[in-house]
Amino acid sequence: MKFVSTVLLSALCMGAVAQEPKNVIMVVGDGMGPAYTTAYRYFADNKNTPLVELTVFDRMLVGMASTYPAQVSGYVTDSAAGATALATGVKSYNGAIAVDVDKKPVSTVLEWAKEHGLKTGVAVTSQINHATPAGYSAHNESRKNYNEIADSYFDDKVDNRFVLDVMLGGGWDYFIRDDRNLVAEFEGAGYQYVDKIADLSATDKNKPLLGLFADQGLNWSLDMPAKQRLQTLTQTAVKHLENDKGFFLLVEASQIDWAGHSNDVGAAMTEMRDLADTMTWLEQYVSEHPDTLVVLTADHSTGGFTIGANKIYRWEPQWLDNLKASPYAIAKQLMTAKNKSALAADLLGFSLNDEEKSMLDAIDTQDDELAYQTVKTLLDIRTNTGWTTGGHTGVDVPVYAIGPGSEKFRGMLNNTQVADNIFTLLGRE
Repeated sequence: MKFVSTVLLSALCMGAVAQEPKNVIMVVGDGMGPAYTTAYRYFADNKNTPLVELTVFDRMLVGMASTYPAQVSGYVTDSAAGATALATGVKSYNGAIAVDVDKKPVSTVLEWAKEHGLKTGVAVTSQINHATPAGYSAHNESRKNYNEIADSYFDDKVDNRFVLDVMLGGGWDYFIRDDRNLVAEFEGAGYQYVDKIADLSATDKNKPLLGLFADQGLNWSLDMPAKQRLQTLTQTAVKHLENDKGFFLLVEASQIDWAGHSNDVGAAMTEMRDLADTMTWLEQYVSEHPDTLVVLTADHSTGGFTIGANKIYRWEPQWLDNLKASPYAIAKQLMTAKNKSALAADLLGFSLNDEEKSMLDAIDTQDDELAYQTVKTLLDIRTNTGWTTGGHTGVDVPVYAIGPGSEKFRGMLNNTQVADNIFTLLGRE
């Protein structure tokens, strides 16, 4: 009872000090439907205790949100329309980047923050001009116009200032091109540039920052030297954005969605772990900076991910515990291996049965997609994971929030209300 009273008193005191947030950190788990957060709880569970421990997601859960786009696109959204709804409060067609159904630009919460003196940034594991970061930072009739979107980060200004003070993620293909070198242009405009995550720690927090670390999206979490890659990007972004007037930061765990599209349970759970590590750090950050609001949700769910399949009442994520590389990277190595079964057992982290050995020994050295499918199928069978699609589904998604203003995100929301609430908290009537 004393602990509960202390928590309530702290919450009341926090509310009295900061009714509206100084800083807003918006986190999108792209493709992260409710099956993903439930599965992560079981994946992260301490198998040596009888209880299934709560995760950082469970501690922050406040509500659910619908995900449907504008009527012209039906009930199942893509990431562009999803980002547009979350960033602007306006539903639009699939493929739209912060434009309405008439292809007219609509203001985003990030732009509003910039207009009112806050610093702004994005930290994502996709390319920084992908659908979600673009939905907060640009306007375009099509998410596929990657070069145009990248150009707009330099060319389009908010009150004669660049829209983003910090940009961290992938995207060399779009920022260093034959027709234009945006990296050189940003450097000429006073931005620091780094192309290795390890170099982020040496950057000057008083200067704007561009960090690009891959041709397009970053490598899978399992294939990166530092497996907490999103946490590193987020910490760096926060350090650079902190200032007296406040900041708005978009963080995206982009590749949960990519794992769902690939029907890759191994990658999905380790991308979720990458996000969970980041959210744990953000939870601590809010405890030390009670003027900061953190909101996490998904734009949609991907893959029709099923915890338990084939009429079998079990799901066994322990077979994913000891993966030494992503399933895609394992498949690539197996294609040229002389002893495929021995290498697979080492990289997967468990002994193989005869049927599994036969599956892997049959991998074609010329067909990387078939090799990848073989490894994914093996893990699906081991864990008893099911998938219904290689695309998106229309289910509602969870909403998480902590910090001042978090009460606005409780209950059942339309995804546009996420943006509406942030606009209100940032002072827009």
